[in-house]
Amino acid sequence: MNEMSRCVILSACPVQPEFKRLLRSDDFIIACDAGYRNCERLGCKPDIIVGDFDSAPCPQQNADDIVVLPHVKDDTDTEYAAKLAAQKGFDEVLLLGALGGKRVEHTLANLCTGLGLEQRGIRAALQDERSRITFVLPGESRRYPKEEFFYFSAFPMEGRAEGVYEKGSFYELEDAVLTAGYPLGVSNEYAEGSDCITISTRQGALVVVETIAD
Repeated sequence: MNEMSRCVILSACPVQPEFKRLLRSDDFIIACDAGYRNCERLGCKPDIIVGDFDSAPCPQQNADDIVVLPHVKDDTDTEYAAKLAAQKGFDEVLLLGALGGKRVEHTLANLCTGLGLEQRGIRAALQDERSRITFVLPGESRRYPKEEFFYFSAFPMEGRAEGVYEKGSFYELEDAVLTAGYPLGVSNEYAEGSDCITISTRQGALVVVETIAD
């Protein structure tokens, strides 16, 4: 497998056709249940389709490319796809169609799936039309160069994060504590003249949300 190989997981929330710009020619694509409809929107073909097909009929495709899951199971379709990506040895996973929609609990579940990928050593990101979500694990420092995003928010994914440092932002943090009961890290921005925000945590994973300007 090539260095820094990537799997793209397409979940059920409809994505915009312009998201095709995020795809690479060598991406391995797993569509989850109704997520296979996003393949048509993006002009791509899934390598594997997984799901219990409770939200869409099972597509007519080569049976070897379809994994039919039971309705009664512990894993969501997206979680199953993430485990499959891990088993296949991918270094990165991009989740599209995993944020928003009518089922807010699925968005929360997909954040858990993203963190689980990171804990397996796989770089994970979730993206929609306005935001990109990534993770920072304990003992890790990540750089976020200024791109099209304007707002920068960080939350304690595991309920509490200690020893949080954030540099290059308008509101910097130094050895801070973030807790689930108070959103201290929300809606930060790049400091004037800053082209990169660096964030680290000593204890407790962080979820980072980059959002374009209103």
